[in-house]
Amino acid sequence: MIRKISLTVASLLGLAAVTGFAAEKTYTFGIVAKSNNNPVFQAAKTGAEDEAAKLSKEKGATIKIDWRTPNEEDPQKQADALEQLVNAGASGIAVSCSDANKLTDAIDKAVDNGVPVVCFDSDAPKSKRLADFGTDDIDCGKKTMSELAKVMDDKGVVAILAGNQNAPNLQKRVEGVREEAKKHPNIKILDAFYHKETPQDAAAKVEQVMQAHPEITGWAMIGGWPLFTDNALKFPPGSVKVVAVDALPAQLGYLKSGHVQVLLAQQVYEWGTKSVDMLYDKVADNKNPPSTFVKGELIPVTKENVDEYAENWKKWLPKK
Repeated sequence: MIRKISLTVASLLGLAAVTGFAAEKTYTFGIVAKSNNNPVFQAAKTGAEDEAAKLSKEKGATIKIDWRTPNEEDPQKQADALEQLVNAGASGIAVSCSDANKLTDAIDKAVDNGVPVVCFDSDAPKSKRLADFGTDDIDCGKKTMSELAKVMDDKGVVAILAGNQNAPNLQKRVEGVREEAKKHPNIKILDAFYHKETPQDAAAKVEQVMQAHPEITGWAMIGGWPLFTDNALKFPPGSVKVVAVDALPAQLGYLKSGHVQVLLAQQVYEWGTKSVDMLYDKVADNKNPPSTFVKGELIPVTKENVDEYAENWKKWLPKK
């Protein structure tokens, strides 16, 4: 009798192996963004958690998100978080690098320990990371200028608001603006104007430049820094055309007032969803992304669709 029961159990185990009836697999993906307080990374967190829940249901697995993002930007804390995630047995890690040089070693150590790493938003291209999902910065500059040319009727004088002069991604965006401007012979690029990346410093730079150069009829803002503060643009709505990158809640009012014609939204929610997708494909199916750079398209937000786009932020940001 005992022998028969044993054989039955063995038969069931064999059947389970054949039919796939087995213990549910569990994956934990660590997410290390730049700063907890930035809405774009809160949106990325929501994206990662939503995608983990979706894949868990679709794949019959348990996928967990371990959010290890510092409150303020601190590359050393990010590097420490990567090490802690490896030690905790994370299945994979996604990171937005505050400083690529300081994160490269931590990424390489994780990969050497068998933990795949992907980057989003801000890359560490010299590291062993699997891939990067984010904005093509030269294309971003080109699209900013292209959209600006449309609303300026393809003529006028353009100033570039350019942020930190030493930031490689911003240098590429300025390059993209200048390249696209060559296609528009009736548009003159006055110059690129650099500043500290605070709303107050950016707004002061715009006002200073406008006073010195009243001939300006368009601003190509490769970052939307001044739009995070009220009354940053002193000129009458529509008298100077503005296209800016990003479409965070604080910036949307400038579209409604007519001071800004187009905001180019980065796919901040998808920073989370795509990172989880790439990590799951790698650890579950040993499938690599199609390339080491996965481009996130920019989404034009205008006065016509601003209310519709604003609804996203209600879903992406934590409920207060």
